[in-house]
Amino acid sequence: MSNVMEGVRILEVAQFTFVPAAGGILADWGADVIKVEHPVRGDTQRGFLNMGGVQLDPLRHTLIEHPNRGKRSVGIDLSTTEGQELLYELAKTADVFLTNYLPQHRQKNKFDIEHIRAVNPNIIYARGSAFGNKGPEREFGGFDGTAFWSRSGIADTFTPEGLDGPLTQSIPAFGDSIGAMFIAGGISAALFHREKTGEAKELDVSLMSSAWWASGALLSQIMETGVTMKAQMPTSGGSARSPFNGNYRTSDGGTINLCINSPTGLIRDTFEHIGLPELADDPRFSEPRALFDNAGAASDLMVKAFTAKPFDYWKQHLKTMKGQWAPVQSLPQLLEDEQALANDMIIEVDGADGKPLRLVRGPVQWDNEPLQTTRAPQASEHTELVLMELGLEWDRIEALKAKGAIA
Repeated sequence: MSNVMEGVRILEVAQFTFVPAAGGILADWGADVIKVEHPVRGDTQRGFLNMGGVQLDPLRHTLIEHPNRGKRSVGIDLSTTEGQELLYELAKTADVFLTNYLPQHRQKNKFDIEHIRAVNPNIIYARGSAFGNKGPEREFGGFDGTAFWSRSGIADTFTPEGLDGPLTQSIPAFGDSIGAMFIAGGISAALFHREKTGEAKELDVSLMSSAWWASGALLSQIMETGVTMKAQMPTSGGSARSPFNGNYRTSDGGTINLCINSPTGLIRDTFEHIGLPELADDPRFSEPRALFDNAGAASDLMVKAFTAKPFDYWKQHLKTMKGQWAPVQSLPQLLEDEQALANDMIIEVDGADGKPLRLVRGPVQWDNEPLQTTRAPQASEHTELVLMELGLEWDRIEALKAKGAIA
């Protein structure tokens, strides 16, 4: 396996998912990621034992496993002088310092950029936040449900007109996982820049800025034209301008999505696959402009054709169609998707209880090799090992434990 980040050490002082998931990605890529946790409670997210009504096993805590696989955990109380001194000793050995603590907390516990750079001027300092490191709300916290989903306009845009309220975010850590990739990419670029120039950068990524980028194509349109878009109530049929773009209900309640943005050269093939070959010779539909002008009539005929066959029939039958389409799948169905599995999207690790645990593999591959990782650490699992690697004698480790500075 290509461990492209081998030899890079990341010192992570972060909680929840947004920033830790960036550390998880970098660990997937081969970095040595040391996660600093409170010596008593650990990452606060470890206490989340219910997610969407599902009880979580502390030894198989998927909301911890997803962002923290492949790391080592060290329990240090950063509110103590002894704990801060240990953090500085770790920082001297690190290439990157990664955090999502708010600025007032970083200052109080002396791990803001000036404190870390004082012991390691060449360290890359990476911050993740809800709303950014500038402006009147830099000291405000937030989660992806607030900063990425709600405030950003995404929830409103995804909600069709006429509903009583906005759609809720139904995928835990959705914005967190997206934003974490920006942090991992930013750190990679900063490491490359330091290698080329010798200059260590500081970087910031916020959940709000991640949402801006994810919505960038539409936001740019709004800034340019003032025209926005909203999700529409679900129906079976094509869009107002093209019958080849839309969702079509099957006989058993499934849905096939057509996304043929440019029908040029695809009209006959598409109609033949749908079982309506005669429409390719109908002057209302035989050319793109005519097809657009008569989108409603074509859509009505296609709705009837799709409802004549079940979902599984269309999934197989459309595989030879030249235009773009997809079955609308649930997440449980995705877990059985042949193409996803062929591309190694599931990884199995040994859980903390010794039993196999399946996780989602990171999306990047090098040389067609699936990335390997290990389970997330238990809180403070590697404290003694990491401190001994730093050169601490056992007597000092015992003294720090007695003071409560470490776990």
